[in-house]
Amino acid sequence: MNILVLGATGRVGNQIVTYALHERHHVTVLARTPEKIQKNNENLTILPGNVLNKNDIVDVMHGIDVVISALNTDGTTTLSESMPLIIEAMENEGIKRIITVGTAGILQSKTTPNLLRYQSSDSKRKSTRAAKEHHKVYDMLKQSTLEWTIVCPTYLPDGERVGKYRIERNYLPEGGAEISVADTAEFTFKQINASDYIKSRVGIAY
Repeated sequence: MNILVLGATGRVGNQIVTYALHERHHVTVLARTPEKIQKNNENLTILPGNVLNKNDIVDVMHGIDVVISALNTDGTTTLSESMPLIIEAMENEGIKRIITVGTAGILQSKTTPNLLRYQSSDSKRKSTRAAKEHHKVYDMLKQSTLEWTIVCPTYLPDGERVGKYRIERNYLPEGGAEISVADTAEFTFKQINASDYIKSRVGIAY
């Protein structure tokens, strides 16, 4: 498959690229700082560019089968500003499948089911800024024609791949407190061949 990975210089994105190359897919990466991608592989194409530049997004979509976005919020609005450009370019190219990495904050609250976790007492986080950014992206994807899946990890420490974790559609698994970067990346990558969670959020935790 031809896979476009956005956010490949981040912790989760970097691992997703590793998994995809290991399975011999062709991976295209769009990065503002290409030198951060410390990988040499004949199946890897690294293009300099910015997800906020419409032309860069349009150019990078040619010939792509599936898009994986591990863009994070980084204290900015990059996430919510880039998603309309990504959705439009995908729809124009006829690319259907997008898998994004969100946050457990945008899963449904178990205590107040009509609210999202970050809007309720489920979440212990003081700051809701990142969750609000991910919420905007969730709303945009819902309104698109794409086959989207949002993987929603809770606390994300670095750590080894365990390979065993719990997942739940639209909710965080009961008592889930953390999930490693490696396991989050693995589950996200596996969604390229799965259709179980199309047009769904997925909570993931140990």
